[in-house]
Amino acid sequence: MKRTLLAALLVGTWTLGACTPPAAQMAAPAAVCVAPLRPAVEVDLYFGRGLDKGREVSEAEWAAFLNEEVTPRFPDGLSVIDVRGQYRASDGRIERERSKLLIVVVFDAPAHRSKVQAVVDAYKARHGQESAFRVERAACAGG
Repeated sequence: MKRTLLAALLVGTWTLGACTPPAAQMAAPAAVCVAPLRPAVEVDLYFGRGLDKGREVSEAEWAAFLNEEVTPRFPDGLSVIDVRGQYRASDGRIERERSKLLIVVVFDAPAHRSKVQAVVDAYKARHGQESAFRVERAACAGG
């Protein structure tokens, strides 16, 4: 009985492993869409607003960043949501801060990646941030 269970677990584990796509495909797998929707990629970027000495990126600073760095790269549209988040800092502490969630839906995968990276790099340089959290997922979109 134990051997049968162990064999089933091993086969199940192997089968699941065989279904796991390579990392490159996971970033933006193609979606099967019904017209009028078409394949797209939703990019979610989380930008922490906390700065040193208890200061945070102001609404005016965020608006300037959006106008100067994001909109020129993604002029077709985007959404911004105010969120509260938390993360584990490099020293192990849990940090909580107000953040901005930038959502962009793109139809030019994978060409969008360099534009997204430029936005992240600009935010980090402008506001002294360590990183911006990024999520990408396949979507069907249109309007």
